[in-house]
Amino acid sequence: MAQTPDASPTAEAPSAPPSTSPPDPVIGGNPTGAISSNPGAVNITTGSGKLGQLLGLEKDSGVHFGGLWIGDASGVLAGGLQPGQWGLNSLTILDLALDTEKLGGWKGGLFGAEFLQFSGQPTNNLAGSQQGFDSLPAGPPLVRQELYQLWWRQEFGEKFVVRVGKTVPTYDFNNVSRPVPVPDEAANIPSVSSVGFTPIFVNPTMLGVLPGYYNSACGVTVNFLPTKQTYINYGVYDGSMAIGDQTGLMGPQFDGHYFHIAETGIAYRIGDEKKPGRAAIGIWRQTGPLTAANTGTVQGAGGLYAFGSQRLWYRNPGIDNSGVSLYYQLGANNSNALEFRQYFGTGLTAFGLVPGRKHDSFGYGLAWAFLNGDPNAGTFFSPGLPGTKLRTNELMMQWYYQMALRPGAYFQPALTYIPNPGARPGVPGAFAVTVRLTLLF
Repeated sequence: MAQTPDASPTAEAPSAPPSTSPPDPVIGGNPTGAISSNPGAVNITTGSGKLGQLLGLEKDSGVHFGGLWIGDASGVLAGGLQPGQWGLNSLTILDLALDTEKLGGWKGGLFGAEFLQFSGQPTNNLAGSQQGFDSLPAGPPLVRQELYQLWWRQEFGEKFVVRVGKTVPTYDFNNVSRPVPVPDEAANIPSVSSVGFTPIFVNPTMLGVLPGYYNSACGVTVNFLPTKQTYINYGVYDGSMAIGDQTGLMGPQFDGHYFHIAETGIAYRIGDEKKPGRAAIGIWRQTGPLTAANTGTVQGAGGLYAFGSQRLWYRNPGIDNSGVSLYYQLGANNSNALEFRQYFGTGLTAFGLVPGRKHDSFGYGLAWAFLNGDPNAGTFFSPGLPGTKLRTNELMMQWYYQMALRPGAYFQPALTYIPNPGARPGVPGAFAVTVRLTLLF
């Protein structure tokens, strides 16, 4: 049931307080700092724009043409459902963005389009992981080509932003890995965490209803920025993913199933060293008839979530951004039609602490989810295995090291331990390894 990838936006994040911080390395600045290991939360512009420059586009022409490629290999070293087995995944995203102010004088306008190609294997099934220790493979089909995004974004002064079209809402909502934008480069980090499992990109309590990688959806997103430290977001999208439609491969359905979500948050800096932090809460509602785990019908679903991040320590205050940061997540829903009912996650990230490797990062992430307890939930959400129940909960811990090979190229090995895989009671604890390469262009 995994969803995912992030490669951070090139335009200022509409849901984050404005800042004059250096451009995110995934978007066209100096791509040297730590990045998120997943491109699924990105729906402004993706990649460094180097591809367009190679084709003759000037850097400030108003036309961005770029993208990314992520490839990984994941295997179960011991335990799980298929110990000793491996799977391969490959993701390519091509991105075109047009700045209408630079191209024709239309102030505050941005047009975006993205194409996605994915070829993969159900690597999470090897471990019996329901949350997803490898964020690249989501649901089937695991070989797909799609118009991933097609949208128009319009700013109205400095307070309002509206985006209409086919988008990836996980950039604007529950985007845990996006850091606090700060004006001083010595405090800026490109991504709060580079952990590679699915829950940091899609809160498990919204899996199956919140559109995201790679099932984008048509809808409207509104961002309101009342102050430089606060924001309020609201979005409404085609919600037919909740009944199994592959919205990433389809146009708008609008058949009575809609997904509504609202979020508000605040950015702040504390202490003598002005350590940045952010906190946010959100509420969501899925409408329309849904099939529950007991095969009955329920009307809609709803839930709450919260998340935040905090810089804990600077090694060289005011000189560089090396140090340690923390993130946390919470979520809950009220629906027998969804696989996960409650969730808690947290993690630590260290930046620039390895001698001679100032652009590397390493860290730890924990994801603990409580699964649907209906006696038929196993057959409903994870068919094909003996038994009818899911495990009551799944705990997942992952350690990673992200190495900056060169500007725009990152290599990341990760080790995951799942003591209680959620696919069925009694599945042995799994040790899994993932090796991932990310190229931005």
